[in-house]
Amino acid sequence: MRTSIQVAVFLVGFALFSVAVKRELRRLPSGQTALRVQQEAPAFTLPDTQGEPVELRAVAQRNKVVLVSFWASWCEPCRMELPELKAFYEKYHSADSSFEVMAVSTDEDRYQAEKYVKEAKLPFPVVWDENGTIADKYGVESIPVLYVIDENGKVIHGQIGYGFGLEIKLKMFLGLKDGDAKKAQSDDDSSN
Repeated sequence: MRTSIQVAVFLVGFALFSVAVKRELRRLPSGQTALRVQQEAPAFTLPDTQGEPVELRAVAQRNKVVLVSFWASWCEPCRMELPELKAFYEKYHSADSSFEVMAVSTDEDRYQAEKYVKEAKLPFPVVWDENGTIADKYGVESIPVLYVIDENGKVIHGQIGYGFGLEIKLKMFLGLKDGDAKKAQSDDDSSN
């Protein structure tokens, strides 16, 4: 009897897990593949949370590396990655930084995306990919996905899923050192 209950609990848990995983997966159009390192990142313009257009190329043209994170408010791994990106941004970003972060919401419901952005107090541009068109162009099959795009618009790193050690990886790709954090923090403090 006890074994039957354990099997039933396992099957119910597995069914719930399967539904959650299916919800996170996105299917790509036939023949489309994910972006590869040194591939040119597709250009895009999407509305931010206030409805203003934000263009990826405009950010990159300021000689900045752009960290592009695809996420959704219902995605638990995304809810782990975005606070880390926020902490990284607040620790290393200043007015003269060589990088920018752009979060691309794949939520179907704009209200849910905006609600999460307000709750999380994300300090970087957040745009909404209403129909998943840009996610498809970037080969996003599941979320979160993080791309690092250099000043020339080329992908230099891509990460599918949430992974620990994000700060270390980003520091490496951006050429940052621990001293850069203190400089950014002292620059921010001096303007107060």
